[in-house]
Amino acid sequence: MPFINSKYSASITDEQELALKSALGDAISILGKSEDWLMLGFEQNCSLYFKGQKSEKIAFIDVSLLGDAGADAYRKMTCELCRIYGDILGVPSDKVYVKYSPTANWGWNNMNF
Repeated sequence: MPFINSKYSASITDEQELALKSALGDAISILGKSEDWLMLGFEQNCSLYFKGQKSEKIAFIDVSLLGDAGADAYRKMTCELCRIYGDILGVPSDKVYVKYSPTANWGWNNMNF
């Protein structure tokens, strides 16, 4: 039950969105999850500042998941997310923030897991 929500400072083309969807679907396995339950959100043209500067390409990625994947998995996932957003959107890795939000409570379809 992971959800990856991205805030990005520029536009995302349909082609880039599909490439992100595919790459994130593969990457989620690093956290022990599968694309079968993955939900994605892409917020584009966000007004983002980093270090007091409004750069052309900045991304904030929020990864929510049921359970805790552990520090080593999060480290590997951060590297992979920086690679993906760099390759597909051209975001430098030093302009990417990643936040992990593990939770013990996750609801779906009128119930909780």
